[in-house]
Amino acid sequence: MAAGNLTALPFRPPGMWRPLLALLLLVPACGADVGRACTMIGAPTGVNVEVALATAETGTIEVCWDGRCVQPRLDLLPASRAGDTTCTGTAPEDTCGASAVPTGGKTGFAAIEDLPAKQVTVRLRLADAAGAPVVDRELTPTARTVYPNGPDCGGAGPQLSLAVGADGSVAQR
Repeated sequence: MAAGNLTALPFRPPGMWRPLLALLLLVPACGADVGRACTMIGAPTGVNVEVALATAETGTIEVCWDGRCVQPRLDLLPASRAGDTTCTGTAPEDTCGASAVPTGGKTGFAAIEDLPAKQVTVRLRLADAAGAPVVDRELTPTARTVYPNGPDCGGAGPQLSLAVGADGSVAQR
């Protein structure tokens, strides 16, 4: 029998290979969401910190799990929100715009490449412009895998988000 000559196989009835091949080609598509496009967008792994406490200027963060602790860099930057929008019309070729409006708060992100998707211990310290402590809190939030394209497209790295209130309280968002 020549290599690659499937019609010479003794156990297969003639003409049976076409439906079998068609079935094998369709099996990988079972459960696929036809029409759902997943982009290559990612999401950084780490801790997001949103600060409403006006006196906070600088911050440090320590994150611990499984007997290991890391102290990634945490730079606090002025926070903003989208302001009023202006549009030239409603047609697809028309344009809209918005400007960033300062909120008076701060925001920061501490990148932690190997942050696990589980409960961790976090110690967050914030200081005022003179270096005096304004927040020193320890909490045990849970980092969760994020899905920037939705759950059907697979997850990116784990993240957790902390909110510091105007009163200095700290909570997981």
